[in-house]
Amino acid sequence: MRLLKLVPEDTNIHFLKWRVPFFLVSGVLVTLSWVMVFMNGLNLGVDFIGGQMIRVTFEKSAEAPVATLRSEVEKLGYGEPTIQRFGQPNQVSIRMKLPAGAEKDPGLADAMANKITAAIKATHADARVDGVDSVSGKVSDELYQTGMKALGFAMIAISIYIWIRFEWQFGVGALLSLFHDFSLTMGMFAITQMEFDLNIVAAILTIIGYSLNDTIVVYDRIRENLKKFRRMPLPELLDLSVNETLARTVMTSLTILITLLALLLLGPKVIFGFTAAITLGIFIGTYSSIYMAAPILVWLKVTSTSFVPTETALERQERIAREGA
Repeated sequence: MRLLKLVPEDTNIHFLKWRVPFFLVSGVLVTLSWVMVFMNGLNLGVDFIGGQMIRVTFEKSAEAPVATLRSEVEKLGYGEPTIQRFGQPNQVSIRMKLPAGAEKDPGLADAMANKITAAIKATHADARVDGVDSVSGKVSDELYQTGMKALGFAMIAISIYIWIRFEWQFGVGALLSLFHDFSLTMGMFAITQMEFDLNIVAAILTIIGYSLNDTIVVYDRIRENLKKFRRMPLPELLDLSVNETLARTVMTSLTILITLLALLLLGPKVIFGFTAAITLGIFIGTYSSIYMAAPILVWLKVTSTSFVPTETALERQERIAREGA
């Protein structure tokens, strides 16, 4: 019985034939993404702009009424709350952005917390408020800066690693593809205005890891083929390498997407942004490995002899002597 194969072993798709149009499209998308980030800004969550977290336990309930709570708190006029189960199924944390003017007048934040807790107790007799924690704007600003630095350092460290493992041209290609993936993800959040918090930073780091993994697999095959087919034109060799890893790429992406689509359609609202970011990352990570990381090697003048050690004059004399003997 023959196994079902989604991608035949003998695929011969000419990916590099369209490298220039795809590079132009990617350049336009990256530019538009950053234009939207600077024009629209990001809908920063409590983690990055400050806010309050109210912890509540429903003592006589097996599970906390998350959907009902969200609707009740939202009606109070302080914006959409972020509600998550916290510890036991009957415990939740309610995170709210600081009201306008709270930085100058802390009493506004206290008034908001008191109003929310009073509304919850009035509707739910078994509700017990376990605590109210505040995140100041200064702390949240530090979190934002730290998160952005983490993303930047991760991309640079990954590029250095690939540079050491392969060559500098591969490091440049990896950094380009990672910047492409990061930019399009930021653009999506700027356009949709989904909440951008520490969960999204974790999602972007996950995207970077997935994209890197896919890129290294392609680069490893390219390096092997550079040693095997020294007379093959580089565009053809890159096409060959991508086609040889295509089955692995497709199967990996599909298996991850099945889980992500289930989370998008059936998962809780609180992780929707996280799931959406990773779902987009799977597509753009696969795309960038093929149309960003690989084609850049052509423009960086990589050839089949680029990584062959140069023979010194002494080594040449020794080789000639051995051959003469």
